[in-house]
Amino acid sequence: MTTRPTEDDLLAVFRRADLGGDEKLDLMEFTLVLDELGLSWTRAETQDRFEKADSNLDGFISYGEFRAILESQGWAEGPLPGARA
Repeated sequence: MTTRPTEDDLLAVFRRADLGGDEKLDLMEFTLVLDELGLSWTRAETQDRFEKADSNLDGFISYGEFRAILESQGWAEGPLPGARA
């Protein structure tokens, strides 16, 4: 993907990478998402961003956490639909 993805694109990519079907991503699944979005971060950068995104420290990234890290990196804009400001 070379352009900024839409909300539907982000959700579709997240769901495709969610190999366990548990609505959360582990580090490997997170890496798959980055590859599909065309984001080329080093292994260390990916690990660092994964850890920063995992705000509840459960070892996984939910869609909200995923969205927040992309937003903080300037890849997704604005809050999630329905989210309180």
